[in-house]
Amino acid sequence: MKPFNLEKAKALITRDTAVFWFRRDLRLQDNAGLYHALRSGKPVVPVFIFDTQILDKLEDKADKRVAFIHQSLQAMQQSLAEQGSSLVVLHGDPVALYKHLQPAALYTNHDYEPYARSRDAQIQQQLERYGGTFHTCKDQVIFEKGEVVKDDGKPYTVFTPYSRKWKAALKPYFLKSYPTEKYFDRFVKTPPLALPSLADIGFLPVQAEFPERVIRQSIIEQYDQQRNFPAVRGTTRLSVHLRFGTVSIRKLAQVAVKKNEAWLNELIWRDFYHMILWHFPHIETRAFKPAYEKVAWRNDAGEFQRWCAGQTGYPIVDAGMRELNATGFMHNRVRMIVASFLTKHLLIDWRWGEAYFAKKLLDFDLAANNGGWQWAAGSGCDAAPYFRVFNPELQTDKFDPKFEYIKKWVPEWGSKDYPKPLVDHKMARDRVLKAYQEALS
Repeated sequence: MKPFNLEKAKALITRDTAVFWFRRDLRLQDNAGLYHALRSGKPVVPVFIFDTQILDKLEDKADKRVAFIHQSLQAMQQSLAEQGSSLVVLHGDPVALYKHLQPAALYTNHDYEPYARSRDAQIQQQLERYGGTFHTCKDQVIFEKGEVVKDDGKPYTVFTPYSRKWKAALKPYFLKSYPTEKYFDRFVKTPPLALPSLADIGFLPVQAEFPERVIRQSIIEQYDQQRNFPAVRGTTRLSVHLRFGTVSIRKLAQVAVKKNEAWLNELIWRDFYHMILWHFPHIETRAFKPAYEKVAWRNDAGEFQRWCAGQTGYPIVDAGMRELNATGFMHNRVRMIVASFLTKHLLIDWRWGEAYFAKKLLDFDLAANNGGWQWAAGSGCDAAPYFRVFNPELQTDKFDPKFEYIKKWVPEWGSKDYPKPLVDHKMARDRVLKAYQEALS
């Protein structure tokens, strides 16, 4: 398939222009890399690439996240058209595409994932061969890499002392917005280019309602009191917007500092996990704590499928999985419950659950998803102790006492149509403790 828009891109992108490459930052306002590109003194061509190295791995061609990205690009294109410019949307392998494009300078924002680091290094080498320059900026976190470290310069691996240092380091400078709007006249002038349809990139249209890009301060103010109850609208649902950068992390942190420390801590957890992935990239495929590689997982495929389908016989677990399958969202408290159930009750490798979440979550982010799963399994840097095994019934009593969440997603609960529990809690707890003790001895 011929790369979409490549010839038009080659006509617009010359040694006299700068490119800004959108990735996890799909917004024109308060965008660090875009700000620096617009101030570079060269006309800026805004580019987005549907990366086939990522998309080809997606099995579901009705993937809601691809539809979300496509919708976000349409919104940006409308704004750029009002400035007399256009987004250039390409489809292919970025390394191969940038062999055909030779801007004077390429600006983008940091990405901390191993694949992205390798990809960006290759593109930087290509640009430098002909005298082009490659610039990346911090944009999706408040503090990154080695900005918040121990006094000896080593990275933190426990959240609480990291968060204390993070808060101590926070100055108003780090929350300042980048006033990109002042420089919108520096986008290259061109009639709007066509955006590829979902079909053009090999995907199907989907019927999905995406969370609004609205910062609801009333929810943030009550966050510490309501965040653990899945039947209550106690969370902002902004995670997908953070994941794809349709909202600025600085804007959210500005609100968090003023309104609710518990919500601020959630943003700090996000920085923490990105920092961990940067310093310890092996966690993408292996346990942070090597001893946990010795756990003898049962990995029963039939039980895994029942977990995936929300048919375990534990209603709080099943409600969570069904919500995920139907919407691409799962409440954070329930994420912990279902992850504990898979790894502890069923003794199934956390990587199986992580991969399933990676397929289904609208807000899937490698750093946070990996961090959450390794936390639940006990194998992570700042993990729940291996002997903590969530009791789904006690979790239900505490966080869904009126069964409102369960009844919404498991309407047959309590009837003869609802399956018997897949495993007995006490037996499962004894079994997993024995397996972990043998692995760690």
